[in-house]
Amino acid sequence: MSSLAAEEEAITASEVLMQLEKAWTNEMLAPELLEAKPELVECMMEQLSEMEENIRRVKKGDFVASLHQLEIERIRFVVASYLRTRLKKIETHYVILLEKSQKLLSVDELAYAKEYARNIEKLFDGLALRRMPSNLRNLDGDKLAVMPNDDAYVFFRVLRRCNEVAAEEDEVPVDLERGSQHIMRYRPVASLLADNSILLL
Repeated sequence: MSSLAAEEEAITASEVLMQLEKAWTNEMLAPELLEAKPELVECMMEQLSEMEENIRRVKKGDFVASLHQLEIERIRFVVASYLRTRLKKIETHYVILLEKSQKLLSVDELAYAKEYARNIEKLFDGLALRRMPSNLRNLDGDKLAVMPNDDAYVFFRVLRRCNEVAAEEDEVPVDLERGSQHIMRYRPVASLLADNSILLL
């Protein structure tokens, strides 16, 4: 049983899937890497194994088994897309993540980011750095760093009322009502996304 299941025994597989789908949507649409949800992925992978085991027991050609197999493929796609999206962001922003935001990474993602950084350094060294004068051989992390675009606009739905949100620094703050939808720059709503007050669309 996963740590998520142990902590919340009442949570169902469909609720875990809903939470994972939310995390996937937010991850795809946010310009920065969001906090990892390894417990959701682990729980869903365990559920997939159980579903596949149950399908093996059903007669071949059974229509219900075919529907379950389609659902398994859909869930696998969500999990794979979520992980692929995170890896792409890690590869793009690895300098910033390793220097300032390691807490956003799962244990496996942190190991991957460190290995990726080592490989990039070896690549640069092999292609160019060793042929350059010694005073130019150091890789400057600040120059390699790719910052997420916090000024990108995002479209979102409000999941719970948010008070005093200012879209721009010089604008009057407004209250965002539950169920309303808005387009704003990412920076002022990043904290609302982190505490699950909004869902990106």
